[in-house]
Amino acid sequence: MRILAALVILVMAPPSFAAKKLTLEIYLDFERVSDPQISPDGSQIVYTREWVDKQADKWESALWVVNADGSRNRYLAKGSSARWSPDGTRIAYLYEGEAKGKQIFVRYMDAEGATTQVTRVEKAPRGITWSPDGTSIAFVAVVPKKDPWKIDLPAAPEGAKWTEAPRIVERLDYRQDQIGFTDEGYQHVFVVTASGGTARQLTDGDYDDGRSSPISFTPDGKEILFTGLRTPDWEYDWRETDIYAVRVGDGTIRQVTSRRGPDGDPVVSPDGRLVAYTGYDWTDDTFINSKLYLSGIDGKGAKALTAGLDRTPERLAWEPDGRGIYFTVAEEGKSNLYFASTAGEVKKVSEGNHLLAVTSLSSSGLAAGTLTSPHEPGDVVVLDPRAPEPKQVTFVNDDILEGVDLGRVEEIWYTSVDGLRVQGWLVYPPDFSSGRAGTKYPLMLSIHGGPHGMYGVGFNFGWQEHAANGYVVLYTNPRGSSGYSSEFGNAIKNAYPSKDYDDLMAGVDDALARGFVDERNLFVYGCSGGGVLTAWVVGHTDRFAAASSNCPVTNWMSFVGTTDSPNWYRNFAKPFWEDPGEYLARSPLMYVGNVKTPTMLMTGVQDLRTPIPQTEEYYQALKLRKVPTAMVRFNEEFHGTTSKPSNFMRTQLYLRYWFEKHGRGRERETTTSNSGKN
Repeated sequence: MRILAALVILVMAPPSFAAKKLTLEIYLDFERVSDPQISPDGSQIVYTREWVDKQADKWESALWVVNADGSRNRYLAKGSSARWSPDGTRIAYLYEGEAKGKQIFVRYMDAEGATTQVTRVEKAPRGITWSPDGTSIAFVAVVPKKDPWKIDLPAAPEGAKWTEAPRIVERLDYRQDQIGFTDEGYQHVFVVTASGGTARQLTDGDYDDGRSSPISFTPDGKEILFTGLRTPDWEYDWRETDIYAVRVGDGTIRQVTSRRGPDGDPVVSPDGRLVAYTGYDWTDDTFINSKLYLSGIDGKGAKALTAGLDRTPERLAWEPDGRGIYFTVAEEGKSNLYFASTAGEVKKVSEGNHLLAVTSLSSSGLAAGTLTSPHEPGDVVVLDPRAPEPKQVTFVNDDILEGVDLGRVEEIWYTSVDGLRVQGWLVYPPDFSSGRAGTKYPLMLSIHGGPHGMYGVGFNFGWQEHAANGYVVLYTNPRGSSGYSSEFGNAIKNAYPSKDYDDLMAGVDDALARGFVDERNLFVYGCSGGGVLTAWVVGHTDRFAAASSNCPVTNWMSFVGTTDSPNWYRNFAKPFWEDPGEYLARSPLMYVGNVKTPTMLMTGVQDLRTPIPQTEEYYQALKLRKVPTAMVRFNEEFHGTTSKPSNFMRTQLYLRYWFEKHGRGRERETTTSNSGKN
């Protein structure tokens, strides 16, 4: 009887489950959503869904569709960049087709789901935009240039294998990270019938038309507005763009805006009388927030609608009745929806500790977008701007995060030098306990790139996975960050990276003052601008036990001429051939003689933004001085080290390996493998 009673108690006792931690194995099942587009009638949303192809070690994408109430979430087709036709009966999207590369396809959204390949262009289209009557589709694509160098090379003998001809470069800006060489031609606006046919080129010349922002039809379908600069010296006119309109019928081009400074992102009003766009008056400041402008369709009567809002408007969308424009604003680590009336009244529409990006608006005013928050990976949401509580309609990662104990994320504000208030966040280990006697946690300081970037409150797998391995993660937005005032962003003009360094160190001091951080085991890392600052940090303090300077700039003189944008010369008071002093004073390499901190460097071998010789220069100097160092050269990576799923996991593991290897007298309960066994 006692045995039976014991068995009964055993059966009836509630099960006890140990909390699961976030592991790198979970990353292989992680999914991402982007670009949700709501149908004109507001009933359905088509969006891009990405997942990890574990065999091919890459992210794959497909189009999914979900009803606006969250029902019937289902796979639709392979492809991306879907756009609804004005009547909602079709979508246009991009997918691999004939000829080689991405092409535009059109799919009917009825039960049959017939699909047609619409374009067969030589270079991949982008910026898909339907005409108002749904009969044609406009897009932007590169028009290859003809080789102007005519040389009389003797013919190769039969069967000979001669070296491939050299690439002849003559353009100022000739390559781009993630892409490669971009001097093969110029970008122009095209139109093609929606049922398929020969694409017709509307703009021409040695200009890049519609290169960096959306294109927009007028409601009558007679013109397409685009951003460009059609002047003789356009390549040399820094921060200069204007809005133009091209007639669909005959290709006639007229200039809409003409003030000095960049204008872009044109969106025509529903009645065709006005155009909304973003821009600012020309300045040599390294950072300035854009304004939302409104002018007549002829460019006359331009006025700033957001003159009193010192933040940058993004993703413009007209309210269906034409009373004003909705736009997204990133500020203080968050992003929310705003509205500006045509009269210039600006109001914040949504509130929340999240990153909300509204990407489309239906004819009824219902909006669709993506939303992520500290413990919620990005998902598709819908919201009615008149009652703006976002409703989540996809839950793509709920299955893999079920039962996973995530670390708490706390927002902090602290005072830096000059009395400046700086925002940051702490990510705590899931089993964090500040009350446990003698408990001290190692701290990772993560530094963002840019330098005019913004860390936000969105879910971050990497930080949560570090926290699951026992680290407190500190991330901040030092001066120079976007999402704050223009003055705050421009505070590092001709001073980067010295002033933002002060803000980062004040953030570490604030974390230490809380009493739970092990001051012997402080670690620092960052990529790009974060790599610059990491290299600067170890040249100016020994407080960190180890560091990882990833994809850094270490020598500004050698960098400005080898990066993928000639405009980096503009970030200095003078070119270095006139005065090299500023370049040298701001180069981390010049302080390598002070470095005692074990410093690893990790960079992609294909990086065109901060080319790997920047890493090599710093590595050689550290090695020569016998400072503990290692250079990790990531294969198949441009700028950054995490685009390939396996490289993301390697980045996480190499960081912790290096930090644990050089930790100061600390016993660890976790291991760097974090294989998923809890």
